[in-house]
Amino acid sequence: MSLQKTASDLEAVENLNNSYKMIKKEIAKVIIGQDKVIEQLLISLLSGGHCLLVGVPGLAKTLLISTLAEVLNLKFNRIQFTPDLMPSDITGTEIIEEDRSSGKRNFRFMKGPVFANIILADEINRTPPKTQAALLQAMQEHEVTAAGETFTLEEPFFVLATQNPIEQEGTYPLPEAQLDRFMFNIYVDYPQADEEKEIVKATTVVLSYDLQKILSAEDIIGFQNLVRRVPVSDHLIEYAVNLVRATRPDESSAPDYIKNWVNWGAGPRASQYLILAAKTKSILEGRSTPGPEDIRFAAYPVLRHRIVTSFNAEADDVDTMEIIKRILETVKIPKAE
Repeated sequence: MSLQKTASDLEAVENLNNSYKMIKKEIAKVIIGQDKVIEQLLISLLSGGHCLLVGVPGLAKTLLISTLAEVLNLKFNRIQFTPDLMPSDITGTEIIEEDRSSGKRNFRFMKGPVFANIILADEINRTPPKTQAALLQAMQEHEVTAAGETFTLEEPFFVLATQNPIEQEGTYPLPEAQLDRFMFNIYVDYPQADEEKEIVKATTVVLSYDLQKILSAEDIIGFQNLVRRVPVSDHLIEYAVNLVRATRPDESSAPDYIKNWVNWGAGPRASQYLILAAKTKSILEGRSTPGPEDIRFAAYPVLRHRIVTSFNAEADDVDTMEIIKRILETVKIPKAE
């Protein structure tokens, strides 16, 4: 059943488009600028993915995420990742509880901060891999296993992790397996000069925000299901797959610059995320089906953290952004049949 044949779905697309405009308007009361970041966050959320935000301190990443959670009327928890953080500090722990009437003692599981709709994993690379891995099952399966029991996390479930790209002392780089579980790698840049002036004006006076709650958890789940029903042409799927396969140096058809600059390319999950992101972007803009421009938009945040560059790339001063740009120039859009 496609959106083109279902009047209720077409109405849902219009409702989502209107809600998107209202969400941006509400967030703008608190956050000045960062329109592209907000768009990518919402695309990831409605696609059922997770985000890795990379940016220097002081760019309001935490404020943006907490504001988004408030506008969407979702439960929000922030976890500050530190070298001494333990897995149980994320998932929860068993405590001994005494029944006052009988005097018997029983174990009771106290849920950790991962039991929320939106999780901010602040400076995720500051904690050892053992603790980073505590998020893996939650991110992939939307479940937590603790004390021999499996707990299902409440939907929607969305992990936003932040990293500081400058200060790398005392950090633990995220394993490739965990990086691959993030749909988008979003780069949060410095604001424009006029935006920075507005930020200073707005934040050096008494602040009072009156944020409206635009969507509920049920609305978001409904829109996530709507995304899955968006029709996509075969030639667009072929284009997404071709882009991802072009990142792999062991492919016989890979360009020479890929074989020279790339050690490891993106896996099939990248193709899936390109299509999901393209679908979501199209209906956010009120279009019932995506086009090649939506795939190209998603290419940078989807592929940025899935391409492992070689020493040759470092020697030639080439980063993943330049490689993705070249891939988009090299790989042609297949013709629709």
